[in-house]
Amino acid sequence: MPVMSIISCKIMQDEIVWLLTRDSEINKIIIVENENISEFTEKLDEQNTSYEITPFEKIPHVLEKYDENKLTVIVTLLKLGLHDVPKILKSEVYQSIRKMIPFSNGILIFYGLCGNVLGNVEEDFCLEKDGCIVRILRDDVRIVDDCIGATVGGGANYLKLLKTHSKEPAFFFTPMYAHSWREILNMDKLHSDPEKALKMAKKVNDLAGYSRVAKINTGLTYVKDIDEKIEEYAKLFGYSTFEISGTQEIFEKCYLSIKEEIANTVFD
Repeated sequence: MPVMSIISCKIMQDEIVWLLTRDSEINKIIIVENENISEFTEKLDEQNTSYEITPFEKIPHVLEKYDENKLTVIVTLLKLGLHDVPKILKSEVYQSIRKMIPFSNGILIFYGLCGNVLGNVEEDFCLEKDGCIVRILRDDVRIVDDCIGATVGGGANYLKLLKTHSKEPAFFFTPMYAHSWREILNMDKLHSDPEKALKMAKKVNDLAGYSRVAKINTGLTYVKDIDEKIEEYAKLFGYSTFEISGTQEIFEKCYLSIKEEIANTVFD
């Protein structure tokens, strides 16, 4: 049966919701059960999109019931903050790939280079060796740098933005980043004194020269109260805010590309 697996950082769940809810050719959606999926499933529920939550070890059995001529998509969401330790990020992503390969025709990795640790993932899991297509988010030239690079349309656009705003460096906030910044910074888990944690975070940001927050308008509305969340962050750190445009172009292009590859491999 054609099975596409998606392995993604939790930060890009909105783009996955957008893709899945627009694809009428999907027969079944399976979400691997873990602690990262609650917001994702709520968003699918809001879009009236059906899915099945399944523990990883039961997926092979569940797949036996599905129509082998129709597309099944399996989604694995990994926790935020793995990029803080690149070796751990690579280990977690590679481990997830190895687990999904036995019952996947193709795997799309919703990550970028992330410190360059995932730059060789396609070569490390080539079709000839593993019998499964593995792809990562790319623009027209190369693998995207990270989730921001993907959201603003790729490396060239990202570099242009960084240069444009180099005199007053800014944090770029996608809707999910705006929603999750406390979790990303481990504000609540690692610090018993929130005020002290904020001061430490601000000191680090100031050393890097940040003074502003850019809201990336992706056009996606799955996260509620985005402006309020960004204003909260900006106020706490004493930053100004502004808005730039985002796009789903890279996510859609990569999704449709691997979907076509899978179809050509399975049905040829």
